[in-house]
Amino acid sequence: MAGYSAADAHPGVHASMDGIYHSTSGSDLTVEMEKDLAGHTTQGAHGMNYHHAVASNEGSTFFMPSKSILGEGALAGAMGQMKALGNKKALIVTDAVLVKVGAVKALTNALSNVGIEYALYDGCAPNPTVEQVDAGVKVLKENNCDFVISFGGGSPHDCAKAVSMLTTNGGSIRDYEGVDKSTKPMMPLVAVNTTAGTAAEMTRFCIITDDARHVKMALVDWRLTPTLAVNDPKLMVGMPKGLTAATGMDALTHAIEAYVSTNSNPVTDANALHAMKLITTFLPKAVEDGKNMKARDMMASAEFLAGMAFNSAGLGYVHAMAHQLGGMYHAAHGVCNAVLLPVVQTYNAKYVPELFIDIAHAFGYYEVGQDSQKAVEVVLRAIKDLNKKLNIPKNIKELGAKPEDFETLAENAMKDACGATNPHQPSKSEVIELFRQAYEQE
Repeated sequence: MAGYSAADAHPGVHASMDGIYHSTSGSDLTVEMEKDLAGHTTQGAHGMNYHHAVASNEGSTFFMPSKSILGEGALAGAMGQMKALGNKKALIVTDAVLVKVGAVKALTNALSNVGIEYALYDGCAPNPTVEQVDAGVKVLKENNCDFVISFGGGSPHDCAKAVSMLTTNGGSIRDYEGVDKSTKPMMPLVAVNTTAGTAAEMTRFCIITDDARHVKMALVDWRLTPTLAVNDPKLMVGMPKGLTAATGMDALTHAIEAYVSTNSNPVTDANALHAMKLITTFLPKAVEDGKNMKARDMMASAEFLAGMAFNSAGLGYVHAMAHQLGGMYHAAHGVCNAVLLPVVQTYNAKYVPELFIDIAHAFGYYEVGQDSQKAVEVVLRAIKDLNKKLNIPKNIKELGAKPEDFETLAENAMKDACGATNPHQPSKSEVIELFRQAYEQE
């Protein structure tokens, strides 16, 4: 995945470009540029260079929805954008709880006001399954819907992405596990977000549980990127403390994993670092007082920034391992990430300790200066302290994990696409050891 480029399929591409590049460059210019970059490190406000060797000579790709609407009133602002898409009838993909508590009425009332018809599929559960995706496709076809609206957090968004892709590409959703497996655009998708964590409303990632194999499948496909992302903090006010904490820690994990990723770049670094700054400042406030609109608004921005970071830079072994815990024990994704985060970053810090300097600064610990050892120590302690403050479980034992499953969990984690951009690739025995540490940590 990481090493493949268009040039591999078309070896003449680079040769044909040589003349163009030669006209805008030269040995003198190259030498001066290399001298300039040589003095820079990855330390600084937004990173002053690439963290790792650049994997491709074809540049970096930055993935985003065509349009995104953020801030208070975003849902109302999205109605005109939906009309402009030109579609007639939406399938709303959500969960039964959001319907029961009346949250979905905010969307359906707005749709009715602008004359957009809709059908409702509320069969999406936390950690959506292959069967739920199939059921959603069936409802879409029976009601002749021509676009999809997801309403909720990561689970409805992921389910909606899978429904949209499967409707146009056919087959089983299992066929699309991995990277860029689709061949056709999915149906237009408007993702209306109600949590501040997963960033599924704006990414190319989709996680579907295959109960038959007890695994969470990672689908990473640029065609899975929603057409329109809507982040209205007014829709997030009703999130309970536990969900606010779990989704917020999911966002923090996105930011940290993206920053240390082997596929990071200065653009994703800027997104990741500012996301960390906002999350460490406003997540405790949002958990303490869910009606604190400034905290809710800043967390909505933070999770979006973290999404911008990992959507292009990728993730790491926190997510690769968390997906397996969720698939095996149906544990909440954000909680799995939070518990695993200090364990995996302790491992990563052995290989990229200097990257923790910027992370420490983003957390507000400027006193570490340029001391990477101090930076690692304060970051790891801060993560553990934040987990404790937010009442996150201490270890994966409390999530139902069993030591006899660690080998299987490790094998599946090593197959997860999210692990490809971890700063160092662990062996199977090391992944088993990481699960063991996460099981025993206090």
